[in-house]
Formats: sequence, C-alpha cells, structure tokens
Amino acid sequence: MEILPNDPLNKSQGTKRICVIGAGAGGLAALKVISDSAYFKSGKWSVTAYEARTNVGGIWLPAPPVADSYGVPLTPLYDSLTTNLPHPIMGYTSYLFPPETPLFPRAHVVQTYLESYATHFNLKPLIRFGTTVLDAQWESSQWTVTLSDGEHLAYDHLVVANGHYHIPRIPNVPGLADWVKNSKAFHSVWYRRPDFIVNKALVVGGGPSGQDIAAEMCTIASVVVHAFSGSGIGPKDPSPSNLIRRGRVLEFRANGQVVFDDGAVEDNIDLCILATGFEMHLPFLEVSSMIKKSMPPDIPPLTPSELFNSTYHVFPLEKHLFPLQTQYPISSVAFMGLLIMVTPFPLMEAQAHAIVRAFADPSSLDHITEAADIVARAENIRRAGASTSLDVAKAWFRLGMDEHWSYRDGLYEFAQGVESRIPPIKATEWEKECGAAMFEMRSTWERLEESGKAEEWLRDVGKNGVQDWVNLMYRVLDYGRSGHDSSAGARLITAPCDVPLMRKN
Repeated sequence: MEILPNDPLNKSQGTKRICVIGAGAGGLAALKVISDSAYFKSGKWSVTAYEARTNVGGIWLPAPPVADSYGVPLTPLYDSLTTNLPHPIMGYTSYLFPPETPLFPRAHVVQTYLESYATHFNLKPLIRFGTTVLDAQWESSQWTVTLSDGEHLAYDHLVVANGHYHIPRIPNVPGLADWVKNSKAFHSVWYRRPDFIVNKALVVGGGPSGQDIAAEMCTIASVVVHAFSGSGIGPKDPSPSNLIRRGRVLEFRANGQVVFDDGAVEDNIDLCILATGFEMHLPFLEVSSMIKKSMPPDIPPLTPSELFNSTYHVFPLEKHLFPLQTQYPISSVAFMGLLIMVTPFPLMEAQAHAIVRAFADPSSLDHITEAADIVARAENIRRAGASTSLDVAKAWFRLGMDEHWSYRDGLYEFAQGVESRIPPIKATEWEKECGAAMFEMRSTWERLEESGKAEEWLRDVGKNGVQDWVNLMYRVLDYGRSGHDSSAGARLITAPCDVPLMRKN
C-alpha cells in the first residue's frame, strides 16, 4: 500500500501547530501532556483546544435536557450519577482526587476535579470556549480547520477528543419507531430524574446507566421491567421486589405490549427508557470526506485506503489512536478515548504520551506490524464468537481487563525515547485487583454510605498520598467479604506499595 510521506510536517523552522478538538477529560489530558513536553516549553510546538461549551468537563458538565443543534441534549448526565470506578483508579495518574473524597463520587465532584486539573496545570489559557470545529480538511501539507466563528486556521496535527456519549443509538426493533414518535419511548440521553407518573415502565439496556435508571424507576413505578442481553452488567443485587428482569426485546406493539427473545410478553407498558448506548460521531471529518461513515470492508486482507466510522468503531487505527489510511499522514491526527469499559482518565493520559511520541517522531509508528496486529485482533474477535461485521465492530473497542492494562503499559513503553521527563509507568497490582472488584467494592461502599459509616472511614484518607486510598479500597473489600462492620474491627489489609510514580498533586 502507498502511504503519504510520514513527516511533511517537521519543518526546519517554525512552530508545529496542534489543534485539540474538545476539552473534556480526553482533551484536558492531551493539553496537559503536550504543554508539559519539552517541545512545547521550548516553543517548538503550540497547542489550542476548541470547546463548544463554556467550561471544561465534557460529559461531566451538567446541562438541561434541551435539544442542541443535533437535536439532543449536550450531555446524558443524570442527577444521581455516581462513578462506577473508585476514584483512585479512575483519576488521572498525575493528579489525585482531594483527601476525603467519597470513594465513588457523584458527578459534580468529578466535574470539580476536572476543573481543578485544568487550573492546576494552567490549561484554560490554551482553550477557546464557545467555539465549535465545523470542518477539518487535509490540504497538501496541513489541516485546514473551520470554526463556528467563521475562522479558517491551519494546523499540522489534530487530536480528536470530542467524546462518544452525545448522539443516542436507537435500536432497530420492530415497532420502536412508533413508540418514540408517540413519546411512549425515549433515549436515556433525555433522562435526568424519575419524575414521571407511570404504573409500569420498561428500561432497555444492561450497562451502568440502564442499571441506575431501572433502580430509580422502581421508586416511582408499580412495576419496572429491565431488559438486557447477556452482554449487560445487569441490575443491582439485591433487586427491588417490583423489578422484573427480561432478555432482549424483539418487538414493541401498539397496544403497550412488548415481546422478548424468550417468548415472554409484558403487557400495559406505559413508558420505555432506552439506555442503549451512543454512536461514534465525527461530523467535522465527514464534511470533507476525511472519514467515511459506513461499515468497513471485512478483513483480512487489510487494505487501508480510507478511514471508516461504523458508529460502533473508528477503523482502522494503529494503537487505537492513529488512522491507518492514505488520504493524509497517519501521524497527523490522533483519536483519543474511544475505548469502552476501561479506566478512561489514566488511559487517556497514557494515550497523550503516545501521541506526543508519534507527533515528534512519526517514524516510530510501525505500520506493517500495526496492520498485522489489526488483522490478528479481528480474527481473535471472530474466534470469540463474532459472526458478522457488525459483531466485530461492536466488540472492537471493548478490551478485557488484562488487555486494558497491557495496552496502557504498552503506550507508556512506546512513549519512552521521546524528549520527555516522564518515567515509565506500569499498571500496579492494586489497580488490577481493585479494578476487577469494582462492582463488589461499589456495592459495599453504598452500604457504608447508607449506614452513615462512610464519612468516618474517609476521615483524613488521602492526606498522605495514594497509599491511603489503596488501603481504604482493600479495607472496603475486606469489610464486604467478612460481613464485619467497622466498629467490630474490620481487618485492615496493607496493600503492596507499588504506587505509580506520578501519583501526586
């Protein structure tokens, strides 16, 4: 295959210009790592982020359920949302949550944390708020970026960090379109709190939001049916007495009936909330056909001439970051934060370090090896049970826990050798163990909060650094497994002291 010259951008004079699209968690990580690099500090690089909203935070920045220019709310953030990950694992590697922060914080705490991160690392002067990137087109040797204020600016590199929790995915199920048209069904992007008058509700989707919404709807509806396939994480345990679990929905009928894949039928459904996920959405690259919004051809063989957005995955990407295609240099653009069911903030910091390496030294990308890895991944996904191109696309950005940690380690290994002051960072045993036990830990933490004991457990935790948080997480796990409360002397497990080198404020 023919690849455009890897580095028409390393000019003998002048500044390398980098455009970051979005100032959510991914865009902030990119700004922090780039602005902390020797290239930026020496004046060789410049970076500007464009954020459509008036503050940092992305999905974590609240907004009312009012339609934007795409006909949907700016964020799907609902009032009761708390993190699924304990914040010592969720937070950026370079910046801890404040001492005494609840282990599974509410969304507003995460938003405050992101604002603090941006302030601490002096990132806000690098951001233009209230500005949308409408179009990005590769022309000869640079990206021409068109902004919502009418400006056309030239950049050498793009970092795409616009998130993927904006455009709702509506399943193609017989009868559902009529339910949506008649306001009998709506996507969870519009949900904020359980303030409906309904007798019987249906919640579709077994992910975190589906689980939370089903539990909340049980507080106001006589009966809640929670439908999810085997890939969902399922409802909370123990389940409320008015919650019925069902499998995949096969049909929505006009009379309020819903048919499920096991043949069961539920009658008299008043309202359906679709917690069915979101589409990958890259409109600024579609305008000038820098990406093709369709399913990519089957592989092998891999013949990367174009970049595809199937709405489930962006394909093909080297290291899940760099577009392996021939329209523009592979190292001229990077896509951050597309992976699903991972620890996003620290992973995106790792991605940012890899991006700096590739932008600084495009020859560091091994296209042949990466293409072979992409083919191998497709074959592994098929062996795991994916029988169609759609199945492969749905599974592409879902990493297993072991794969997730090794991917993050690999990004840091790749980043070494570039002009950087960052030491090698590897995932620790406590991250792996506590990450694998996050649902168990969250359930126990919720019981501690309900009993009023959480505040006592948090006292002074974090004032001595990350090891305080590690000890607390193991203590919570031990409490849940032993059945003893804290007053009975829950056993304190001292976790291994293999904390990341950069875990400091």
